[in-house]
Amino acid sequence: MAQPLAGIRVVEIGQNIAGPYASEILSSLGAEVIKIERPGTGDDARGWGPPFWRGTATTFQAMNHGKKSIALDLRNACHVQWLRGRVVEADVFIQNMRPGSLQALGLGPGELCALNPRLIYCSLWAFGHKGPMQMAPGYEPMVQAFAGIFSINGPETGPPARVGMQVLDLGTGMWAALGCMAALLRRASTGQGCVVDTSLFETALTWLQVMMAGFQATGKQPQRHRSGNPNVVVFQALSTKDGEVVVAAANDRLFAKLARVAGRPEWASDPRFASNTLRVQHKDDLLAQLQAIFETRSSQDWTDALEQAGIPCAPIHDFRQVMDQPQTEAIGIFQNIPGMDLRIVGLPLSFDGTRPPVRHRAPHIGEHNQDMGIALADQPPGDSQ
Repeated sequence: MAQPLAGIRVVEIGQNIAGPYASEILSSLGAEVIKIERPGTGDDARGWGPPFWRGTATTFQAMNHGKKSIALDLRNACHVQWLRGRVVEADVFIQNMRPGSLQALGLGPGELCALNPRLIYCSLWAFGHKGPMQMAPGYEPMVQAFAGIFSINGPETGPPARVGMQVLDLGTGMWAALGCMAALLRRASTGQGCVVDTSLFETALTWLQVMMAGFQATGKQPQRHRSGNPNVVVFQALSTKDGEVVVAAANDRLFAKLARVAGRPEWASDPRFASNTLRVQHKDDLLAQLQAIFETRSSQDWTDALEQAGIPCAPIHDFRQVMDQPQTEAIGIFQNIPGMDLRIVGLPLSFDGTRPPVRHRAPHIGEHNQDMGIALADQPPGDSQ
């Protein structure tokens, strides 16, 4: 299968997760990605473990497979000049370094886009490319806190909590990749590149847009719900005799079915519960009664009964249970990194029924210096893997 971005060249100066994930998406879609790393230690994410796999953190392996690595000392003018020469040949430049650091080296968007007017220059910021916090650094948990995600996450009676996975790093990488592809599409008709900017803060506000719309309309801070939804009832986890089951009776028709399965068919016409608006108003009363009923039977009993009635539901799985699901196996999203015996999650999309493959492992630091024409005498010290 010809990959969609075959022939596109990307230069990445990225660290940790957000920037590398943006170029990882492009790489998985067929682009050639040259990753620029500092000599010796490389991307900080190489050391973000345990767990490690063959000496490198699994975080790095997941975010950088399929790329080439060049070790450059950007304090060395010759190495900076070599990089500028590569940018002239590139289609996309992606960076998420500390704000201002690349501009100080003459590698900002103004300088590089002047060298290559067709270049897509993409920056991933913590708080945005303008404003009083433009130059502030930031990591996932602090931006989740700053943007308000903590305030709506966690149990009703407990403290605010972060979302456990890197929802902003990965989301911002995704927006960056999408922005680059849109810019490439525009360039095909105009011949001109452009500057693409995104940030963790903007991603956070985008993920919060439904709740922000409600806040704009009411001025009320959304309440936290451990597993539920403030606008839809019944739409949450319910405890059973031996675990929990998520029940998604998201409309009046499904609620009527749930009422029958629970042995309370009269709830469908009860003036407290007959519509979603009424159920939201009387949520505590309804859930207390429903919870008492669910605790009398096992999770499997409830899952079987709900599925037979056509009510969307799901048990709460841990990672092993997810891996063991026939559905997980059927979609084939887990792929082995060639030569690594490490399974990772591939891209969540397919073309003509085929998912883009993992082409090769993440590179060692400076592994491709010689391949890219950097003379050994000029090559900075890197690792010897």
